[in-house]
Amino acid sequence: MSDYRFRTIGISAKPNVERVGETVRRLYDDLRRRGFTVLLDPVSGEMLGSGEVLPLEALGRRCDVVIAVGGDGTLLNTVRAVAAHDTPVIGVNLGRIGFLVDISPDEVGVRLEEILRGRCLTEERLMLKAQILRDGRVIHEELAVNEVVVHRWITPHMIEILTHINGRFLNAQRADGLIVSTPTGSTAYALSGGGPILHPTLDAIELVPINPHTLTNRPIVIAGDSEVKIAFGAAKDMRAEVTCDTVSIPEVLIDDHIVVRKAAKPFRLLHPLDYDFFEILRVKLHWSNC
Repeated sequence: MSDYRFRTIGISAKPNVERVGETVRRLYDDLRRRGFTVLLDPVSGEMLGSGEVLPLEALGRRCDVVIAVGGDGTLLNTVRAVAAHDTPVIGVNLGRIGFLVDISPDEVGVRLEEILRGRCLTEERLMLKAQILRDGRVIHEELAVNEVVVHRWITPHMIEILTHINGRFLNAQRADGLIVSTPTGSTAYALSGGGPILHPTLDAIELVPINPHTLTNRPIVIAGDSEVKIAFGAAKDMRAEVTCDTVSIPEVLIDDHIVVRKAAKPFRLLHPLDYDFFEILRVKLHWSNC
């Protein structure tokens, strides 16, 4: 064990995914056999029916590293839960697209051995913190790994979004919503909205309108330490929702403000030494190798 960089390892998993139970069992048995302390999130614990089970946030507090088994959504949930403790995360891909989880279950044994011995790449990526302000008071806040989305909710009408950057007015636009994305999230919802792909380690924030009424409203990339403040124009029937990755905050009122800025701490991903972001883009987006 003296050669290993990590000693206590957490496992988080996505339920109801093909091969996930098999992969979690193989991981757990192999790590225990080699003398590691292995802690499980509730999903993994239910699959195995044994082992020490803790809430996901507690894995971040107790573990040296957490392995997320599933797809990108599993990794997003894991990162949000453990990032406050500076706990790095390893992604094992049992999903489909998999821009974040880059180790296949077929190679997990060899890849994990290298990473646990410290032969790996460590990436630090920024997260976003979104705050909902009502009458000048913060009533809700959430972290986002991919994006904060302000969008219309239970209404057929567009919403009018007023955006300020560092206190300076950017624009007013009628649209279905606005995506405020991290570089990590630039290959997620922001990409489908026509935003550019950003290298995930950039210190930048991307703003992408969703179905804007005026086609001259285009995506814009700003500095990572910028503060984005979003308000709403007057409307007879304005209903909006804020979504931080997979967490929804409904019933945002017309007089509310949404403030989005870089979170105090980045999150850390561990990759095999031959990790290549551009290769992932070529494979996932079916780009030509010519």
